[in-house]
Amino acid sequence: MAEKIFTQEEIKELRENRYVKRVSEKSVITYTDEFKEYFMGEYQKGATPTQILRSAGFDTKMLGEDRIKGIRKRYKKMAERPKGLCDTRKGSSGRQRTKDLTPEELIQRLRHKIKYLEQENAFLKKIESLEKREKQKQNQKTNSKSSRK
Repeated sequence: MAEKIFTQEEIKELRENRYVKRVSEKSVITYTDEFKEYFMGEYQKGATPTQILRSAGFDTKMLGEDRIKGIRKRYKKMAERPKGLCDTRKGSSGRQRTKDLTPEELIQRLRHKIKYLEQENAFLKKIESLEKREKQKQNQKTNSKSSRK
């Protein structure tokens, strides 16, 4: 699937639109939460995605049909989420910051890490033990085969 790469003029035009939060060099557009709400409100009133984008000041030919269909599909799915249309990426990067932890929280986190590492060490010891047993069995089999000859 080949995506349309925007020219510098198109990128400039998109950045000037009040509903665009960000445009990347690789033609990824991040829309504002305000636009998402506007889009879904108009869509539920019966407007087509193309009409909505035009009324919001976008050049629909520049965006392309696939991108317009993707916007509709994505926003309909987002509207069904408990958090709605808001951007959930901010604040949920997956890894918690250690800067803002209280001493008690830091201690709790380090205790958890110690328990995890202890479990990991125990698991690795079991694997090592099983591997040694397997090698011993293989050695015994090869020794018994060579002694039969």
